[in-house]
Amino acid sequence: MTTQRIQTVILCEDQQHGVFLRWLLIYKGFHKRTIRINMCPKGKQAGEQYVRENYPIEVASFRSKNYLRGALITVIDADTLSHAARVRQLDVSLKQNKLYPRKETEPIILAIPKRNIETWIHFLMDKPVNEDEVYDKLPKESTWKASVKQLATRTELPQEAPSSLHKFRDELTRLDPFIDRDTP
Repeated sequence: MTTQRIQTVILCEDQQHGVFLRWLLIYKGFHKRTIRINMCPKGKQAGEQYVRENYPIEVASFRSKNYLRGALITVIDADTLSHAARVRQLDVSLKQNKLYPRKETEPIILAIPKRNIETWIHFLMDKPVNEDEVYDKLPKESTWKASVKQLATRTELPQEAPSSLHKFRDELTRLDPFIDRDTP
């Protein structure tokens, strides 16, 4: 009998993205040893450019490894663009690399915080936010890690949650069939 390995890849702009999503996955039942973070190297290029350029590479790699169970989670800040514009950019990058668009059944998830991920973190810490403001990075993950756990275990988000967080919550439903809490 063959065991399927689980490999979940987080493609992200920076460490804050990677840590946020890593903890979210762990709280959702993924084992930490099955999570790999592909993060933009510091000082090499813009984080969003790195994610856009590596997205088709990671999608192709993910699709070619049919023996793996897991997910590909791409985190890219919307910055001043709309959520839809960022999604279009990622779709175009797939098309330019002769890859078909994401299927509804694929565990390829897009996390696109409007402005930046700190907007989500501040909201989850019960601070008032709007998606046009830029929020500072929080240096210690211990100050916001519990908020990520609440997001992972919540069934509903409050209506006043940022719209980009609601969209991400919908994206997370793609993970449900792949969560295996008993896998090491």
